Amino acid sequence: MKAKTKLLYVVVFLGLPLLYAKLLAFAVDDDKIDPARIAAAAGTKATVTPDGVVRIAWPRTDVKVSVDGGTMKPFAGLGTWAAFMKIPLGAMVMGDTVVFQDEVDAAMDAAFANGLEVTGLHNHFFYDEPKVYFMHVGGQGKPEVLGSSIKAVWDAVKQVRVSNPVPHSGFGEIGPEADEVPSVMVEEVFGLKPQVQDGIVKVTIGREGMMHGVKVGGSMGLTTWAAFGGGNAHAVVDGDFIMSEVEVQPVLRALRKAGIHVVALHNHMVGEEPAYYFTHFWGKAPARELVQGVKSALDAQKAVTRMKGH
Repeated sequence: MKAKTKLLYVVVFLGLPLLYAKLLAFAVDDDKIDPARIAAAAGTKATVTPDGVVRIAWPRTDVKVSVDGGTMKPFAGLGTWAAFMKIPLGAMVMGDTVVFQDEVDAAMDAAFANGLEVTGLHNHFFYDEPKVYFMHVGGQGKPEVLGSSIKAVWDAVKQVRVSNPVPHSGFGEIGPEADEVPSVMVEEVFGLKPQVQDGIVKVTIGREGMMHGVKVGGSMGLTTWAAFGGGNAHAVVDGDFIMSEVEVQPVLRALRKAGIHVVALHNHMVGEEPAYYFTHFWGKAPARELVQGVKSALDAQKAVTRMKGH
């Protein structure tokens, strides 16, 4: 047997069992998550549930909240938390972060910067003062890395409150001027003819799916749209992206990179195929920046759609 052939034999027939043994040992040795390592990484105490899930929590006592005229106690629903569960090659984290309106951008940016996904953004109450929202996050990886990532999100929120103890009542950017965003510019960037009404320039992109065994489309609400108001120098945009599962994170990241505020992430329907998610957004900036920002999110969505074949 030639030397090269012998070497190949050793690598293939002896190397693979050794690799398998190492993976098996990893699985056996790490069948549980060490709560102490997560607690150290997150900078807080950790508890362990009977089924082995490690949890950390942060009650939002730093801002007084009233709901429907009464004081809201953190234990009644103002608790930020994260839960860590063992998976074959590491851990999975899921969590819910209590955020006030001026904290959402910072929390979301920190989540993305630290490898987490944002999986939901919505309200839990009516008539709450100040307005309270909940940002859900998720991720997979090494337990201590996930713990550090959650800490980064919570630290970003805390820093907002250190700078401004009382939640803001607005984003602070200059409002729209009394003019109209040029529809020609919108058409040029999007390659679509917009609708114009009452000084608002709006583009709408339909999509199709199945629901209750029948095909549904844009006229039934399966649309991405953006409405631009104001003028060239000072404009506003609001809108809604319809996204399949694999498109959610690229769209959110692109909107935030463009400086556009994500104000909601949720579903609109139940039982549709494929499952669709919707994110609502708001922005203030020069008109061309907003138009190109929304277009960048559309491009990110198309790129992942082509890559995944959806």
